[in-house]
Amino acid sequence: MSTHLLERKDVDERLTWDLSGIFKTEEDYEEAVKKAKDLADEIEKEFKGHLNTPKNINRCLDKYRKLAEILTLAGNYAFLSVAVDQTNTYYLERQSKFRSIAAEIESRLSFIESEIIQQEEEVINKAIEGSKENANYLKEILRKKKHALHPEVEKALSALSPVLDVFDDIYNMAKLADMDFGTFKVEDKEYPLSFSLFETKWEYEKETEVRRAAFEAFYKKLKEYQHTVAAVYQAQVQKEKIIANLRGFDSVIDSLLFPQKVEREMYERQIDLIMEHLAPHMRKFAKLLQRIHGLEEMTFADLKLEVDPDFEPEVTIEEAKNYIQEGLSVLGEDYREMLRRAFDERWIDFAANKGKSTGAFCATPYGAHPYVLINWADKMREVFVLAHELGHAGHFYLAHQHQNIFDSRPSLYFIEAPSTMNELLMANYLMKKNSNDKRMKRWVLSTLVSRTYYHNFVTHLLEAAYQREVYRIIDEGGSVTAPTLNKIKREVLEKFWGDAVKINEGAELTWMRQPHYYMGLYPYTYSAGLTIATQVNKRYLQEGQKALEDWKEVLKAGGTKTPLELAQMAGVDITTEKPLLDTIQYIGDMIDEIIRLTDEIGK
Repeated sequence: MSTHLLERKDVDERLTWDLSGIFKTEEDYEEAVKKAKDLADEIEKEFKGHLNTPKNINRCLDKYRKLAEILTLAGNYAFLSVAVDQTNTYYLERQSKFRSIAAEIESRLSFIESEIIQQEEEVINKAIEGSKENANYLKEILRKKKHALHPEVEKALSALSPVLDVFDDIYNMAKLADMDFGTFKVEDKEYPLSFSLFETKWEYEKETEVRRAAFEAFYKKLKEYQHTVAAVYQAQVQKEKIIANLRGFDSVIDSLLFPQKVEREMYERQIDLIMEHLAPHMRKFAKLLQRIHGLEEMTFADLKLEVDPDFEPEVTIEEAKNYIQEGLSVLGEDYREMLRRAFDERWIDFAANKGKSTGAFCATPYGAHPYVLINWADKMREVFVLAHELGHAGHFYLAHQHQNIFDSRPSLYFIEAPSTMNELLMANYLMKKNSNDKRMKRWVLSTLVSRTYYHNFVTHLLEAAYQREVYRIIDEGGSVTAPTLNKIKREVLEKFWGDAVKINEGAELTWMRQPHYYMGLYPYTYSAGLTIATQVNKRYLQEGQKALEDWKEVLKAGGTKTPLELAQMAGVDITTEKPLLDTIQYIGDMIDEIIRLTDEIGK
């Protein structure tokens, strides 16, 4: 993996995305921003102080929907330009300018929700009857009614949003701009180190000395920033607690679960059952890695080792395209058409260049098509990453066709189900295609375990267990500092890994690596989404196409149903612990199969 990255301007255009799918020209963008400002003025003039009849409420919301569409297009256009080149000052300034405009509009129009929420329920219910398009938006307002604050307070909170939401930016600035990891040395040889290199290369390095030296150097640098990052995180959770109190919630956790439409019990179950029942399987997997790599002791720094590091098929983008179209073609003709367009119309940014965001994500501007960012490295594992992001794309591609902008986004609890479902479909396809090749079969299974399930059921779940402890302290009126956070993280890691893995010095600072803590209760939803996906895939393997037809209907439903109802549509009952225990057993069976294949290959 070369560390010399091209400047964005020198990258082959075919490897970049084409943002003209949102706005053809810069002028079109400017015009849209102007149109948004004018429409906001118009809405304020016409409706402020007048949202007291069902007719006015619906007329206002019809205009507000149009405004939301313009803002989401402009916001994505500004953001996506920066995402691929954070060194471009023109794009940075443009994004910053847009954020200020959007925050101002949001603050001025906060009266819409405030005025509606203060109406008698009868008025709101009449408005619901009067418009199918606005009904779900209004039902959500009714649900929020008992937690609403005085209109002036709501306006102040909206106006303060750029400041209240700044902690994430400060964290990222420290992590991506200020921390200089320099190089680390092993036997007189120097190796480059950065956040991205550690997470994409050195954690997987099969040379034990190099891997562990990188681990030590990486965490040593993190440690220098622990008090600053802890202070930023403390400010974030303190803010969440203050808002929870203002809105009359008993706990931060309840306040953060409220928009997800999820019961506290579903959240607690996800963490408790995985901590207890998945741990033994993962310890067995850790022991297997230790045996394969001949390690005297298994440490936290060794957990990302691969089962078969010398076997990872190289894959070009063109080959990946064929794999993905074949593997996901089971989702039907319209889905296949979406995939074809994604490649042909440059929805995907493959290039690795200077200043580009690390990792991968999918942006879904309503009124345009989705956009996928990935840093392509010509490895088969990237096919899974791309299938995952195209799962988000396919979800919103369908939801946007069938729902208006108010109704297109489901609860966060469900967001990772369509993406992980695609990873499972890719695995089905690769296993079938290579059914006689034991080594390939083992590679597919171990990729599922060490990436798909490890990422969602271990990494993010251990974050969730840690995060829950932090919120317990905050709920009791306490505060958190770096030593407290280190202690909590270490205890969570030790509880999960038991005697199977030594938790190295530095591992307790793992909480400093995750941006998810600035997004509310996000970490636990990864395992929730993958639980639903695992059960739907299991149903597909048993019942065939009918399961996938149901699944497509779920994707089209967007945000019109709760996570519970969406899962039900797909034939999964998440009111009980059965789907989760079933999924944990499925992971255990895969690990046993990997061990069996390893023994056979060894012979």
